[in-house]
Amino acid sequence: MPSSTPSPPPSPRNWRPLKPSRQPRGWFVTGTDTGVGKTVVACALLRALRARAIDAGGMKPIETGVGPEGPRDAIALLTAAGGTDALEIVCPQRFALAAAPTVAAAAEGRRVELDLVRTAFARLVARHSHLVVEGAGGLLAPAAEGTSMADLAAELGLPLLLVARASLGTINHTRLTLEVANARGLPLAGVVISHGAAPLSAADRANLTALRSELGARLVGEIPTLAPDELPDPRCLDLGALRL
Repeated sequence: MPSSTPSPPPSPRNWRPLKPSRQPRGWFVTGTDTGVGKTVVACALLRALRARAIDAGGMKPIETGVGPEGPRDAIALLTAAGGTDALEIVCPQRFALAAAPTVAAAAEGRRVELDLVRTAFARLVARHSHLVVEGAGGLLAPAAEGTSMADLAAELGLPLLLVARASLGTINHTRLTLEVANARGLPLAGVVISHGAAPLSAADRANLTALRSELGARLVGEIPTLAPDELPDPRCLDLGALRL
């Protein structure tokens, strides 16, 4: 009988296996959409690891929408990790336009240079026992020409920590992302639900209850609605379920 396991898609043209100094440990934080709270979750995870005296570094390989104040997501990750790394290796690729990386790069007459990402990642692996790497957008967002965020996660060799929104539509978005991860053979560390600023309607709450039930043990955390500049309690994440 033919195997039911899907074959992995062919590697993109500019993909090549990464060979860091040692096997990296950590997570690749992705989302069901843009703006779902990936940075909030990644920072909460970094603070939770540091509270356990675990040496963890943060990385935002590619950040778009970068203004004069610098790459805000990367700076937040750097701060949550203790601020010991150079911002240039935490975020080696930055673009001004708040769009997909390839689109933002093209707007500046540039291309996303994955070799810079590879070099920075290898340096961070050598410096820390664990890494929390935050992607841009969702798994199928283009990271570079011919390379998706899913391809990048596969190359870095880190399991996915998926951030899902709490509002209506989250069941479909979460299922779609999990389907992509499964089809590409990407290991899943867990799913975290992140509540936005808007209050949930009765339909939202009913939907969310169904999603929690469907996820079961895959649900490893939930970030409540936060006030401006409020930091989530690191205990919102179940570190034990993430298999440190």
